[in-house]
Amino acid sequence: MKFTKMQGCGNDYVYVDGSSEQVPQEEKPELVRRLSDRHFGIGGDGVIFINPSDEADFEMEMYNADGTRAEMCGNGIRCVGKFVYDKGLTDKTDITVISAGKVKYLTLFLKDGKVERVKVNMGAPILTASLVPVVCDSEQAVNEPIRVEGRDYRMTCVSMGNPHAVVFMDGVESFDIETIGPYFERHERFPNRTNTEFVEILDESSVLMRVWERGTGETLACGTGACAVAAACVLNGLTKERVTVKLLGGALEIFWDREADQIYMTGPAETVFEGEI
Repeated sequence: MKFTKMQGCGNDYVYVDGSSEQVPQEEKPELVRRLSDRHFGIGGDGVIFINPSDEADFEMEMYNADGTRAEMCGNGIRCVGKFVYDKGLTDKTDITVISAGKVKYLTLFLKDGKVERVKVNMGAPILTASLVPVVCDSEQAVNEPIRVEGRDYRMTCVSMGNPHAVVFMDGVESFDIETIGPYFERHERFPNRTNTEFVEILDESSVLMRVWERGTGETLACGTGACAVAAACVLNGLTKERVTVKLLGGALEIFWDREADQIYMTGPAETVFEGEI
């Protein structure tokens, strides 16, 4: 099976062209776990199959490293845009990609004939608690108290097609995310588990973020998480609508157009290597 290893801000996935590589659906979870293993496989935060689609230009079929399906990945979908253009599967610089039934709109920016950066219309943030989903007495979980492992936190919950709990704090760089992250992910208030972003405000236009991703652990970046963070910052009056989210693997530019209620994410997409396994 041929594959391409790609990354966006260090959020790395193994990409497989689903139109040429046929893998039975029931075999994919185990295959994903094997390919994602950084010691015995290729290594990555998961595997993304790029398939033909009747509803969009392409389908993104995404799996976490543990073999579970995921609805959306902002860094991953940017790399899908680079994959299909650089490999000649499309000659368009404005394309559509469907993932878990939701269509996203991508604009590809080229350098020397290859995609260097991608802007994605990530759609409207979902703020209704029951749709995130998160167990909450209020309609929205904004600055909502939560107790995790004997400590009180405040979270703002947003879905970008997948659930996020955004926690604002000081000292993010030294925070023990490996210990606390799993307890957030599997907390009883998150019926489908959750991704958790731990965020420090730098100024009204920039923040520092670390993320514990559901089914994967800490990653160097999370595109949907950065979008959720931007929304949470605005909802809590902490930043402007346009914000730079600084991650361990790089930075993403996020803009929440409140009038249109659409979030736009712009960031890099890079090919690491290609191979056959």
